[in-house]
Amino acid sequence: MITSTANQRVKRLTNLRKKRKLRDEEGVFLVEGIRMFREVPGDDLMEVYVSESFYRKEKKTVDDMCAKSHIRPEILTDSVFEHVSDTRTPQGVLCKVRQRSREVPVSEAWNTSALRERKPLILVLDNLQDPGNLGTILRTAEAAGVTGIIMSRECVDIYNPKTIRSTMGSVFRMPFWYVQDITDVIRQMKAAGVQTYAAHLKGKRDYDGPDYREASAFFIGNEGNGLRDEVAELADEYILIPMMGEVESLNAAIAATVLMFEAGRQRRN
Repeated sequence: MITSTANQRVKRLTNLRKKRKLRDEEGVFLVEGIRMFREVPGDDLMEVYVSESFYRKEKKTVDDMCAKSHIRPEILTDSVFEHVSDTRTPQGVLCKVRQRSREVPVSEAWNTSALRERKPLILVLDNLQDPGNLGTILRTAEAAGVTGIIMSRECVDIYNPKTIRSTMGSVFRMPFWYVQDITDVIRQMKAAGVQTYAAHLKGKRDYDGPDYREASAFFIGNEGNGLRDEVAELADEYILIPMMGEVESLNAAIAATVLMFEAGRQRRN
């Protein structure tokens, strides 16, 4: 049992939680909570840390999950676990998980079977910066039936602990890619017949006007500045979410949700 915050493994976990560069160098990220623990694919589960009190209550669950991945759980005193946790009220289980490949060449992103299916529904994220927004978008995308998510290289780290919590497990199931030049991917989409739509204040048509039942892609921009001009200009159409009152714009995750579920509604019908 680890009883001190000065333990080297504890220090390493704390650094992994705080430092993106270190996570990327090791190709890992951290997840917390019993639900996320159960969602981790067995081949990607690398280390498991549990609080003493949690292990007493969930010993069988922890041991069974760890056995599938051929690892042993490391027990921490409750106070040490609180030290490494990223939440105010820790559930008592934390895992180190192997990252999926995060940045791929443009051609590789587009040539995945997920995006080249007959009528894909794609989300293109341009320089999003809020980890909570990105996590919510991943979770909502799975619920709405999105095929895959393509992100500019400058988007927030998908393995940020806040992002991971917000995905509620969708990070393990939703296909996503970071690309060096997102405009190149968009051009390939358009050449393949994907209709592209930018959520934009200059939109002339409401978001529920176009037909999204064919291959479609939505562009969602930075929370403060919106889409970069070079990205927005590649859209086949600007669309607008009409709003009442004096509200000028919606949170990026909310705007994306509105668009994704409208596309999902049309495709169900």
